[in-house]
Amino acid sequence: MFAKPKTSPSANAPAPRQRSGVKLEPRVWLDKTLDMFRKPYVAPVSALGVFAVVLATFLNLSGDPNAASPSARVKLDKLNPPAANVHAAPDENQSGMQAFTLDSLGMFQDTPSDGFNLNDANAPPIQGTAVITMPGDPGQPAAGAPKFTTSPLTPAPIAGLFQKTDGGPLPIIASNGQTPASAYARPFKNDGRPMVALVVGGLGLNPTTTKEAITGLPPQVTLSFVPYVSNLQSWIDLARAAGHEVIIEVPMQPINFPDNDPGPQTLMANAKTDDLISHLNWVLTRATGYFAVSNYQGGAFFKDRSGVGTFMDNLKLRGIAFVDDGQAKGLNGAWARASADRIIDSQINSTAINAQLAGLESTAKSRGQALGTGFAYPVTLAVAQKWAQGLDAKGIQLAPASAITHQ
Repeated sequence: MFAKPKTSPSANAPAPRQRSGVKLEPRVWLDKTLDMFRKPYVAPVSALGVFAVVLATFLNLSGDPNAASPSARVKLDKLNPPAANVHAAPDENQSGMQAFTLDSLGMFQDTPSDGFNLNDANAPPIQGTAVITMPGDPGQPAAGAPKFTTSPLTPAPIAGLFQKTDGGPLPIIASNGQTPASAYARPFKNDGRPMVALVVGGLGLNPTTTKEAITGLPPQVTLSFVPYVSNLQSWIDLARAAGHEVIIEVPMQPINFPDNDPGPQTLMANAKTDDLISHLNWVLTRATGYFAVSNYQGGAFFKDRSGVGTFMDNLKLRGIAFVDDGQAKGLNGAWARASADRIIDSQINSTAINAQLAGLESTAKSRGQALGTGFAYPVTLAVAQKWAQGLDAKGIQLAPASAITHQ
C-alpha cells in the first residue's frame, strides 16, 4: 500500500557503478588482473617477489630440520672459576695433550674451529645462547635412562700402598702384603652365572664424555684414563666415588711410529732399561687409586720380549695388574693379568657395537667369562648403557675387570 512505485530505467542510462565491497564477477576480475600485468614492470617484479617467497620458504625448511621439535633456549654466561675441589670435575682446558688427543685419531679433522683452539687454555670463554632440540615429549624421561645404584669405593690413597717420590706417589705392596691391585679393585661376589666385564678407555680427553661415562655407566664397568690428562687425580676420585674401579693407560710404541706417536712418555721397543722404567714410573706417579694399567697402542713394543719382561716385572714388584686390549694375549707377568676378548667399537656404529657385545655374551656363556674393551665414543657409551640393563634377563652378570684377572 505504501510501496514506492517502480520505474523503468532508460535504455540509454549508464550502467550502475559497482558498489565498494561487492565481489566482481570472475570474468571481470580476470580481465582487470590481465590488464594490470600488461603494464610495464608489473609482471617481472611480481615474478621476482614470488621467487623470493619460495626461496625463503625452502631455506627455512631445509636449514632447520628440527624446527617442529620442542626446544629449550639456554643463555650461556661467563662463570667465575669455582674453588678447587677434589670431587669436582676437572678443568676442561687440559694440558699436555698435544700428542694425545681425540684429534690424533682423526675424528675431528674436518671440523671447523672458527679460529679457536679447543685445547688452548687462553682461549676466550664461549658465551651466547644455545638452542637444544629435544626429540619426543620433553616432559618424559629419556628412553633407556640408567637404572642402577652406586656406592663409593674407598678414597685414594690408602695408607701403606704408596711411597713418596719427587714425581708423585709411586705404588708399592704394603708391609702386610696388601697390593694396590686388590685394595683398589671394586669388590665383587660371583653368583655363579657367566661373567662379562667391560673396560671403557680414553677417558679424561673429553670432559663431557668422561662425565657421561662416570655417571651414566653402571659402576661395574671399569674406567680407563689417559695419563697425559691434567687433574687426573680428580677424575679418578670422581670415578671411584661413583663406584667404578680405575685403570691408567700406558702409552707404548705402535707399529707405525713415528707417524703415530703416543706421546713423550711412550715405552719404546729396544729402549734402555733405565729409560723404560723412567717412563713407566712417570705414568705410575700420575695419580693413585688405580688397580691396574692397560696399554695404549703397543704393536711394536710387545715384540720386544726384553722390554715387555722389564715392564711386567716392575708391575709385579709394585702389586699392579695389567689388562690389555688383546694385543698382549698370552704374555704373562704383572701382579695379575687379563686380556680382552674383543674390542667392541673397532667399527664406530651401534649395529657393529651391539654385534661385538653379543659376541662377548656368547663367549661368557661358553667359557664362563669374557672381557671387552672400548673407547669413550658417545655411541659406545649409549649402546653400553642399554646393553648393560639387559644382562640380568639373559642370565649374565656384569663384573668389573678385576674379577676377570688371574695371577
